[in-house]
Amino acid sequence: MPRMKMVPVILCLMLLFGNLPVLENARAENGSVSITATSLNVRNGPGLSYPVTGSVKKGEKFPIVKEEGEWIQISLGGSKKGWVAQWFTAKEADKPAVSQNTAGSSGSVTVDGLRVRKGPGTNYDVAGSLNNGQAVEILSSKGNWAEVRTASLRGWVSMEYITTKKNVPTAQPSKPAESSGTVTATSLNVREKPSLNASKVGQLNNGAVVPVHSQSNGWAEITYAGKKAWVSSDYLKISGTPATGSASPAPADQFTGTVTASNLNVRDQNTLNGSVIGSVSKGQTFKILEEKNNWVKIEYQSGKTGWAAGWFFETKKSGPAAAPNQPVKNSTVSMLHDGTNIRKGPSTGTSVISRANQGDSFDIISVEKDWYKITLPNGATGFVAGWIVSVKGNAPQIEKPGAEKHTQNKTIVIDPGHGGRDNGTTGVRGSLEKTITLKTAQLLYEKLRAAGTNVVLTRNNDQYISLGSRVSSSHYHNADAFISIHYDSINDRTVRGMTTYYYNSKQKPLGEQIHSSVVSKTMLKDRGTRFGDYHVIRENRQAAVLLELGYLSNPAEEMLVNTQQYQEAVANGIFEGLARYFKNN
Repeated sequence: MPRMKMVPVILCLMLLFGNLPVLENARAENGSVSITATSLNVRNGPGLSYPVTGSVKKGEKFPIVKEEGEWIQISLGGSKKGWVAQWFTAKEADKPAVSQNTAGSSGSVTVDGLRVRKGPGTNYDVAGSLNNGQAVEILSSKGNWAEVRTASLRGWVSMEYITTKKNVPTAQPSKPAESSGTVTATSLNVREKPSLNASKVGQLNNGAVVPVHSQSNGWAEITYAGKKAWVSSDYLKISGTPATGSASPAPADQFTGTVTASNLNVRDQNTLNGSVIGSVSKGQTFKILEEKNNWVKIEYQSGKTGWAAGWFFETKKSGPAAAPNQPVKNSTVSMLHDGTNIRKGPSTGTSVISRANQGDSFDIISVEKDWYKITLPNGATGFVAGWIVSVKGNAPQIEKPGAEKHTQNKTIVIDPGHGGRDNGTTGVRGSLEKTITLKTAQLLYEKLRAAGTNVVLTRNNDQYISLGSRVSSSHYHNADAFISIHYDSINDRTVRGMTTYYYNSKQKPLGEQIHSSVVSKTMLKDRGTRFGDYHVIRENRQAAVLLELGYLSNPAEEMLVNTQQYQEAVANGIFEGLARYFKNN
């Protein structure tokens, strides 16, 4: 009898273990997902009502077990499974595991913030992180994990985020070079082309020696990972004879950047955690002293240097740096309020020499700090604060100093309307609402992020997102504000202007602050702040508003909203409106 009882048990075990490869194959066929949220809750069921059983981090990748609605069940290793919200993941097809012959090869990181762990799996502790373009030496591999080493760090990373080159030593020349260069910067970006806007292909550390094939306009052509690449010659100590026909190194001041943001903070470190030590304004041009991790070091005042976000600079190959106090031509300011003070100097501590009323206009002489120097009717000059006037012409529109402190550490969910199969409205000239809303949202995202705000986009590409998912994102992140961005349309082509909608009294103050700020920045016709029965604000428990930022059915307004100047003004207006709202609440 005991032997007979064992037969069913053995059969069950055979069936169980015999099916395991089939389950794994099915799981592999489902593909995998990468986590896009900074930290994402894992739940024991497909919905926000299910208990949280753990969390996963941005950049981590997991096999998909199955999908249900807008939720994905993932494999957490072994028999552990859990559910995550689909809208915080990026789906991708599984790639074959890394073969064991990668040892001895070099690699380059393809994402920022890649976690380096103490072992080959997400259950191991994090030992550090690597950034996009950083070069690594691959020591060994296990499954889809690679053991890597840099000058200061050793550990395991997911091979999904490493590009490899087999047995090609970093910076080994493909042919003899007539000169060489030694890196003098702490770290030097290697780029695909001789431009700060070109893609990074790697990074060289201080003291690294590379072959230099030619020099032109401040850039040096080198060999990196077996291919031709470029680095700034300002940070190379060149030795040997320059290659035949190469140009002499360009003067250091030939690399400049022009500020594209209305008002940009300068910090003491190349990170948003750095202390603000100054600010620069749109249109000012500075010599770029150093570049690191998408930040640039500039001399923002005579003898004073600091770091600013590089994505707010338009770089040029040549041209002298402009003085911080920049002369302005063919620009005017218009007063936004009655009784606006005009002062003797660029400070509230100087005496008032005149007053102006709403709509009064004055020519701008120059921009000094956050103030405009203007010409008065009697021929005298005075100063007016840049954040209480509107500007016409080429002069930068200055934001109120310190506005960013009111949005720091707040969580803002930005919702670009429509997307994917949902185009939204179509303008008379063919503009798609879904395209313009995304452009506005991305610009606002960058401005808020640079001010130290926690920002979430409900979509960052041409993707269809359900209304319920948009609201769920607001609830999941416990948003301090939810901004849904739209553009309007109507049969009457003469109708124009901006309208802001709220659903309940909790949302009204947010709508009023943003609405008044955007109207003042864009000079759009004011269609008011009013009640609106829209899903994304009606079902939203957070402070939420829906903005209609102009009529695509009006030919002139459609042309206006597509301009970069208008998009900058709208983003600045929403940013300042948020700052005012948080200051008063």
